Parts: sequence; structure tokens; C-alpha cells
Amino acid sequence: MKIILRPEPKQHKAYEALNNDLIDVVYFGGGAGGGKTWWICESKMINCVRYPGYKTFLGREELKRLSESTLLTFFKVCQHHKLINGVHYKFNGQKNYIEFRNSSRIDLIELKYYPSDPLYERFGSLEFTDGAIDEAGEVNYMAFDVLKSRIGRHMNKELKVRGTISITGNPKKNWTYKYFYKPFKAGTLPSNIAFIQSLYMDNQYTGKDYERQLSQITDKSTKERLMYGNWEYDDDPAKLIEYDSILDMFTNSFVPNGRKCITADIARQGKDFTRIVTWDGFQLIETVSLEKNLVTQAASEIKILANTYSIPMSQVLVDEDGVGGGVKDILHCKGFINNSRALNNENYDNLKSQCYFKFAKRVNDSGVWIRDELSEQDKDYIIEECEQIKKKDIDSDGRQGIIPKAKVKELIGRSPDWSDVLSMREWFELQPEAPKGNRVL
Repeated sequence: MKIILRPEPKQHKAYEALNNDLIDVVYFGGGAGGGKTWWICESKMINCVRYPGYKTFLGREELKRLSESTLLTFFKVCQHHKLINGVHYKFNGQKNYIEFRNSSRIDLIELKYYPSDPLYERFGSLEFTDGAIDEAGEVNYMAFDVLKSRIGRHMNKELKVRGTISITGNPKKNWTYKYFYKPFKAGTLPSNIAFIQSLYMDNQYTGKDYERQLSQITDKSTKERLMYGNWEYDDDPAKLIEYDSILDMFTNSFVPNGRKCITADIARQGKDFTRIVTWDGFQLIETVSLEKNLVTQAASEIKILANTYSIPMSQVLVDEDGVGGGVKDILHCKGFINNSRALNNENYDNLKSQCYFKFAKRVNDSGVWIRDELSEQDKDYIIEECEQIKKKDIDSDGRQGIIPKAKVKELIGRSPDWSDVLSMREWFELQPEAPKGNRVL
């Protein structure tokens, strides 16, 4: 059987990456209508026809979406190349696989995260030649990480096929942003990873139709992501801070002076950082970051800042959970207990959520200025963490809360130290002695 390919230029680049012996992971997409799903289906179909006994997988977050979208594209690809279901291949809808007459096979797998299987151990015994994930923005990072270890295990030497994993998706502020786009933009993408961004205008077959459809999107962030391939926008309805407002924090020089105070998030000896922030009103004027520090070191740094800026211990607030309690005992300063009751009988599930909601509103109202000269990495960390400040249970009418820290850690791969210490600043505005003019209602 002879298969003739006529890929679009960006699809051709993606095919070249798949055939490159130095590439292990290929990301193709980054916008709607660029032909990414067609490419991923066609590449799997070609290998099935070419290599007897080849075995791959096609995964998506939900099997239902895979069946109703990705699989339909696969059937269109087969029809385009004159391959007939029941003749050249058979689709088994009960066991979710496609088998070709030369015994090559595509397993259709659901990549949904289950609390009962957080490490995706259900994939631990699978063996594939290579694999593909469609719409990776919907998928948990751990699924990708585990499936990477399951490819290159089935007849690769015999078939002379590399164990490459193909990825498609739209811009999403999750692991795909951190793993693919961010290093691509910075010029630090590892040599074994290919990133090819394709937008609707790169697809001559459907470009005009997609242009008309995408231009009618009214939501700014969705349009930026899908039409223009802008990775810096997030359309999550649960988010509490607009992306542009987060960036404005670094340039809001009109924010007035005010109460001088210190907030500190104390980390244990590990990967997390201790963050200490000195405030003048809602101007962040100086910061100290410590890695793997003792509580005595953290207390000493806070004392230095307090003396430098003439800040009494009554205006120093330390995260009291865990080892932070030791710093509070040394300094005799104020303590912040995350899960304590919200102040002033306000409708939040705990103090931490209350301060996060207040801080988010203040940022959206252009009320915070990060005046201190931070490193580019710390700026990126602050932006990344503030984008993860999201409402928990957005459809609930009960007390308002934010998504748990464990979920944020899962999304960004580290603790949100910066957003914690920044939001703690609102605690002072909730105290009875706080000046009324500084309150956020």
C-alpha cells in the first residue's frame, strides 16, 4: 500500500522532528486550527501501515472526548488515504483499540487523574513502540511522565523505530507551558525536545473557516490563546487575578507609602524557600530569600530588616505553621495560622483564603507595587504563582476558598512561597487598628 503525504509546512517540520534520531519528544500545536490532531493521527496511521507488529497509544484526558473528537479525525485521515474500517483495519469499540491487518495496533487510553491512582500505576506494565497525547493541556503531568517510561519497549530494535512521544495542545498555563513553551521562548529547550507552534493561518485547508470562527470569540484570553497562540493568557474561570494586573505589579509606581511591616513565609530544610518581605504600605521595598535555612537564620534576617526600617515586632508577621512557630517564639512577633477562622466574621473558609481573596482584589485594582529589584527568576515565580490563585468550587454558594497548596504544587512543581508571603500582607488590613482608608472591602 502506498501512502502519499501532502503536509502543510508546519506539519512537515513536525514530521521531520519525528524522524530525527536525536528527538525524544515532539510538541506540535499551540493554537486552534493548525492541523495538529490531523498530524498526530496521520503519523500513527502511517507507522501502523509501515511496520508490522508496531504498537502505539493515542491518549487524551477523557476517553469520551477522545472518541468524540480525536478518533473521528483518525477515521477522516484513514478515509483520506483510502483505508477502510473492516478491510485495512478494525476498530474495537469495546476494548478501545484499532488493529491493522499486519497486527500493528493503536491503544486508545484515558489519561484522567484519579485520586486513587495519583502515580498512574495503571500504566506501569504497558509496553509501546512509541505514543501520542492529544490536547495535552487537559492532561496531568504525571500521566505524561509515566507514559514516557512506557515507550521504546515494544519491537523498537526489530522495527528500527525510535521511542518518541508526540504531543499536541493549545496554550495552557500548566506543565506544557513550563516544559515546552517557556524554555522554547527563552532559547533553553533541551536538544532532545522539538517545539513547533502552528496556528490557524498555517493550515491552508481550514484556515479561512477557522479565522472566521476564532475572530468571533468575545472572551479576550480565549481569543488570545486559540487565535493568536498567546501562552501568557489563562481562560480559567476560577482565576482570581488577571494576567495583565499581575504584570502591572512591577510598574505600579503610583502606589502610595503607608504602614511599614514585614511578612515572612518560613520553609523547612528542603526544596522550598524562606521568603521575607518588607513593605511600605503596599510597596514591596526589600526581600530576602533563604534556602535550607535554620529558624535562627530566618529570625536573624528578619531582625536586620526590622532594625533597618524601624519596624517594631508588632508589625512583623510570620507564618506560624510548622517551623515558622519557632521563628515567632524567637522574635515575639505576630503569627499567621493558615487554617484559622477568617477574621471579622467574613465568608471565607479560613484565614489564608480570606487574605488571598483580598490580595487578589487589590492586585486587580492596581494597588500593589513590587519596587524591589528582583531577579528574572523570582519575577517569573511571582507571575506563575499569582496565576494559580484560583477559587475552589466556583459553583458553590458556601464559604469562599482557594485551591489547596498541594494542587498548586502539582501544577507548578514547587511550593508557592511568593504568593503566600505576599497575600499575608492583607492580615494587617484586617486588624481593628488598621487605618480605615487602607481596608479592602
